[in-house]
Amino acid sequence: MKFVIIFVALFSLAYAAPTDPAVEIVELKSEVEPERYSYSLKTSDGTEKQEEGTLLNVGAEDEHISARGSFSFVADDGQTYTVNYIADENGFQPQGAHLPVLPAA
Repeated sequence: MKFVIIFVALFSLAYAAPTDPAVEIVELKSEVEPERYSYSLKTSDGTEKQEEGTLLNVGAEDEHISARGSFSFVADDGQTYTVNYIADENGFQPQGAHLPVLPAA
């Protein structure tokens, strides 16, 4: 399972990299350990991403990664949008002022 943590961390860094060749990485920090990882990224176009993840219930049948992070970007309308999220055994749970919210039951 430690391989999975390393794989997820490296995948996250690769996913976080800018796809526009004109955009440059201004700041990149990453830390990968056997049971946790973290990274943060800032690019020249104003995009920022950060995430930290932890391996929970190590060695148990329900071993899983719990991740928490956020990303922000400048949209075509010039506004900066931010999404905060948790990704764990309950799925991906994003929150942001621009995201729709389900009505209370």
